[in-house]
Amino acid sequence: MTTRPTRLARRPDRQMNLTIIAVGRARSGPEQDLIKEYSKRLPWRLDVIEVEEKRKLDSVSLQRREGELLLAKTPDRAFLVAMDERGKSYDSRQFAAQLTEWSDAGARPVAFVIGGADGHGDAVRERSNALLSLGKLTWPHMLARAMLAEQLYRAWSISTGHPYHRG
Repeated sequence: MTTRPTRLARRPDRQMNLTIIAVGRARSGPEQDLIKEYSKRLPWRLDVIEVEEKRKLDSVSLQRREGELLLAKTPDRAFLVAMDERGKSYDSRQFAAQLTEWSDAGARPVAFVIGGADGHGDAVRERSNALLSLGKLTWPHMLARAMLAEQLYRAWSISTGHPYHRG
């Protein structure tokens, strides 16, 4: 099977600034360990920012408030990708190529937002440049962070020809 390298493969020195902004505070444990491990392996900058609304709010108000918190932490000029069950699913090679396109869209940082238990409200979806799904299954939010961090590392490995990705 012949595969076309992504544009990053032709520019291995290309730096990318990535951010995961998520609702909720991660406790120490295996999910947090995975995020740290893939962040450490990744030669690109990966920031993980957590937001939390502590007030007891009804579902609609909580979703709106979490959206405000996520958007407030989004880096300036970032290409915003909302992790959403209605989003597009990619295989790993497609995701690597798509990540390159997103980053190259004005050479700006790429930020991924992970909402709370009730998902994203309209404000986040409207501000987002893309919606991304990790598949049709529902994942715990802390595990979704770890899975996204792993896929970002895998995208780097694909784009540079690193042997981590063998698929």
